[in-house]
Amino acid sequence: MADTTQPETPESGESAAQPSAPEAPAKPPKPPKPSKDEKRAERLARQITAFAGSHGGAEGQIAHIGRGAVRIALVGTDGEWGVLVAPSQDSARRAAEIAGLTLRDDFDGELAAKVRTGPYEWTRMAGIQLGGPGNPPAAAS
Repeated sequence: MADTTQPETPESGESAAQPSAPEAPAKPPKPPKPSKDEKRAERLARQITAFAGSHGGAEGQIAHIGRGAVRIALVGTDGEWGVLVAPSQDSARRAAEIAGLTLRDDFDGELAAKVRTGPYEWTRMAGIQLGGPGNPPAAAS
């Protein structure tokens, strides 16, 4: 006997040969916006990197200096030094990490011995005791 089976048709009324519409590619999710602290850390990291690049490398030390302020002391390989202020320990440490800055636990004698001071620093730090110019007199009110 001959085969008399018929192809099945969908019961929903759709034809089996109807092509489905191509799906639109899914948009990748947007990365989260960086927090204010992360933006500040990135800005500080750029400054640290610029300082280190100008002075043949750098080392640093982080210290709390008051409410909402943390100092990042930088000492270049050539003896030049500088200070940056961060809003928190976390952002200071994050900035040092991003910049690849070697951090010291203390601003000890070894790190301090690398600092080169010039006439301006001597005048400002010890000017009165060493005969340098003193502070200007207070304005009369």
